Amino acid sequence: MPEATFYDTLREGLWAAVMIAMPILTVALVAGVAIGLVQALTSVQEMTLTFVPKLAAILAVFWLTMSFMTGTLVDFFQSTLVPLIAGI
Repeated sequence: MPEATFYDTLREGLWAAVMIAMPILTVALVAGVAIGLVQALTSVQEMTLTFVPKLAAILAVFWLTMSFMTGTLVDFFQSTLVPLIAGI
């Protein structure tokens, strides 16, 4: 396998990973900042107050974007890896 093909496949795989992880990481960031702001404004420093809402938001977004994530991964495999393995 030429180096250019290897690096191109690696780049596309990393981009697919970024696209798959972006919705969950964005929601985790927004929820963390919002909860941190509420904690700073109310002076409530409870650890479960940060963990439980963030986990619920992440699970909700994961459930809502599962089809997008699966489609992205299947598209990466069908357009990049399967032709490379099959030698097409």
